[in-house]
Amino acid sequence: MSETKLSTRKERIGWYFYDWANSVFYTTVITVFLGPYLTSITKHGTDAQGFVHILGVPIHSGSFFPYVVSASVLLQVLVLPLLGAIADYTHKKKFMLGLFAYIGSISTMGLFFLHGNNYLLGALLFIIANISFGASAVMYNAYLNDIAEPDRRDAVSSIGWAFGYLGGGVLLALNLAFYLNAGKMGLTSEMAVRINLVSAGIWWALFTIIPMMTLKIRQPAKQKQTGDSLVSIGFKELFKTIKDSFKYPKTILFIIAYLLYNDGVQTVITISAVFGQEELGLSMSTLTSVILMVQFMAFFGALLFKYLANAIGTKRALLISLVIWTGCVFYAFQYLHSETGFYLLGGLIAIVLGATQALSRSMYSHLIPKNKEAEYFSLYEISDKGTSWIGPLAFGLALQFSGSYRWAILSLALFFIAGYVILLSLNVKEAIKEVGNEIPNKI
Repeated sequence: MSETKLSTRKERIGWYFYDWANSVFYTTVITVFLGPYLTSITKHGTDAQGFVHILGVPIHSGSFFPYVVSASVLLQVLVLPLLGAIADYTHKKKFMLGLFAYIGSISTMGLFFLHGNNYLLGALLFIIANISFGASAVMYNAYLNDIAEPDRRDAVSSIGWAFGYLGGGVLLALNLAFYLNAGKMGLTSEMAVRINLVSAGIWWALFTIIPMMTLKIRQPAKQKQTGDSLVSIGFKELFKTIKDSFKYPKTILFIIAYLLYNDGVQTVITISAVFGQEELGLSMSTLTSVILMVQFMAFFGALLFKYLANAIGTKRALLISLVIWTGCVFYAFQYLHSETGFYLLGGLIAIVLGATQALSRSMYSHLIPKNKEAEYFSLYEISDKGTSWIGPLAFGLALQFSGSYRWAILSLALFFIAGYVILLSLNVKEAIKEVGNEIPNKI
């Protein structure tokens, strides 16, 4: 890969490695092990009707994990924009990336102590870890504009996602092998799951060292004015950004489209293991092997759609991916009844998974006013990997009121359809002009 004017190959590789580092939280923790495990822990604390009671509110054991995901992201809605404003003001996004990466990884290691019926401990640790995961991703994504010129962002973003899927897949493969052979080592399946959760935290912490050693600080840190706290400065900058954002209605339109369709994407991934376990009766080894297959296929899917976007434009490639996602949801509702079907669906999802996420990130990077990257990516992160909230909430409510996992997953089709319609109506070139950025050759 040739060097660009904005960064060296070494720095870009270091940036890719943070996706390699943090994606294990998304795969091992969120996608595979924590959902089914926390659901089983929650079941140990239910009443005769299958409900747990939190602050007097009855919650179905199967809805608890989606609700916890939603709660963590609702908190992100409050926290991430403020952190993004502070990062842009102080120019300390590298420091903040490392800080939240290590808070998140340590909280993930704490999931080892999740056992018995202490589902509330699991919820608390996950909420801390997921908020930290989102906060570090804001800082990481904000580096994209620093290290890639406009015409290279699709490629750089896609390679970053590909690194993430490969890293997440490597640890998941090791975790699957460990889980399947736990009995031979005298370990229970519960202990194997707890060790696998810890391994994600350790991996995240160790590989974060690489980006922390290679990413550059391009602007000197600002000194806050006497008497002003960083929180007060953050709120001032945030309110100013919110006010200024109304000058860019097309950027807001893209954010709305993204929040909708990517909430669908993230919810499908987040609840896939729970759906397979509860609706299809699949074993944990089967669920893990399917997710593992998705990880490695998504690596190639992200690179495939990079070339497709270069050929037909980023917007068209994104729209094609949303059509495929909608078809996947309808298939799961009507026709998915077997282990073979689960593998086939996983393969189809893998093709578009990395593509949808990588191309969305690169497209959004063109729609951000200069020097506001962290603030605007904090809005983006509200529905980035593992941080959707409307989708899990809709899924949890549909499950609670219908008692059917199939109707719950069908509800997600609305997110893909609505996102498609809004994105279709968006004039991306005009949106880029609106914020004063350079229009790439293919968009």
